[in-house]
Amino acid sequence: MKILVALKRVADPDNANKVKVSPEKIDTTGLEWKINPFDEYALEAALRLTEDGKKPKKREGEVVVMTLGPKEVETTLRSALATGADRAIRIDCTDDELDGRLVANALKTVIAEEKPDYVIFGKQAVDGDNNGVGQMVAELLDWPMATFAATIQEEDGSLLVSREVDGGMCTLRVKTPAVVTVDLRIVAPESVYSKLTDKAHKYSDGVRFAALPAIMKAKKKPIDVKALADTAGGVTIGSNYANFEAPAARAAGVKVEDVAALVDKLANEAKAI
Repeated sequence: MKILVALKRVADPDNANKVKVSPEKIDTTGLEWKINPFDEYALEAALRLTEDGKKPKKREGEVVVMTLGPKEVETTLRSALATGADRAIRIDCTDDELDGRLVANALKTVIAEEKPDYVIFGKQAVDGDNNGVGQMVAELLDWPMATFAATIQEEDGSLLVSREVDGGMCTLRVKTPAVVTVDLRIVAPESVYSKLTDKAHKYSDGVRFAALPAIMKAKKKPIDVKALADTAGGVTIGSNYANFEAPAARAAGVKVEDVAALVDKLANEAKAI
């Protein structure tokens, strides 16, 4: 089995209070970069699908990670390689050259070259929260897809994917090749099983972390660099940020003496009823 995992570098959401917004720009000075959390979950799911859970060091498939960005994003890729991915691909570009549509077309080109059995995305990036690239890639490839996966079970030539919906779980079977996007529940102890992993096995909750020897070994794993112009298929950026503006400050609330006064204010001042 070969799985391609798309990663994005995002500013650490735990330090979001450092972001300063002005009409001209968003100042992210002082923020540290990390792998988008949902993409970390996607990588963990891919690693589980290509191993025997009791013998995780013996990979029974290949996991390829890829991202778009400048040279600095290779730190992100090295982190994924240290965690267990086999090799990496970087499409060379700057962040201001990209939007979701262009990213999806570049990914389509790489996926067509790599011919993976499955492509796994995090359900969305925590910076833009657009939740669109995975779906666009599936449409461009004309592949089946399952979104917001909470559990994945490998079967012969397919994945059984379940997601939470109002009132229960929706379960889909997607045949290879396919696109899957994952939710945070995918890293629960019993969420992902390959055909090799005994169903009695329970993973540790959350994503795995790289040991020091794995970090050193990752420095020698290959990273293939491609040009954006060679992968975007002639598609150019179609959207840009015009300006940035913080929301208006909210006025303080007031107390009312009774329900009649409340209804009066809602009707005549707030125009809410």
